[in-house]
Amino acid sequence: MKQMTIKKCVALCAVCLTVLLSGCLSIPTSPTPRFYALSPVDETQVSKKINITPGVIIGIGPVKIPEYQYRPQMVTQSPDKMLQFAQFDRWGESLDLGLARLIREDLTMMLPGAKLILYPWGSSLSVKYEVVEEVVQLDSDLDKGMVFTVQWMIIDVQNSKTLIIKRSEFHTAINPKSYLGLAKTLSIACASLSGQIAQELGILENKKR
Repeated sequence: MKQMTIKKCVALCAVCLTVLLSGCLSIPTSPTPRFYALSPVDETQVSKKINITPGVIIGIGPVKIPEYQYRPQMVTQSPDKMLQFAQFDRWGESLDLGLARLIREDLTMMLPGAKLILYPWGSSLSVKYEVVEEVVQLDSDLDKGMVFTVQWMIIDVQNSKTLIIKRSEFHTAINPKSYLGLAKTLSIACASLSGQIAQELGILENKKR
């Protein structure tokens, strides 16, 4: 009798194990996350290069972004203005660092001869200007477009003096209407921002000649 009971238990366990395994195998695997990076402007796309004192060192950053953007997920808004965090569409790097890198690369194209470095830098470097940016607003609706607002200033590092404080705002459609389009659109808006910064840096340097 006891032997029959043991056999029944073994058989029942085998059936349960088979059911569990078949259930696990039937569960679809999670989608692979997609990662995006901001892209600098191509040199052929720079319509105007600004002459600046050769060798002048310009520091870029820090760049501050809204607190809700400090995450790997790409952030958009629903039609009712609720924040949406993409589960499988993510930035390949921290967005604040990506924006600083992008602005540096754009300015490198726009200000030939200048030396662009990222924050933080060592005290041994004779940085002349520091460009500090705060992203006040970065709201994206894949269907309606993107609002990118940045408060930025140029600081005379050697004299610890703020030379310029400006606010730039960009309203643009997202093309294509996807997360890839969002990355491209933000890159283009950053290029426009960099163009404004380059122009002001050129004016400052030309005043001193």
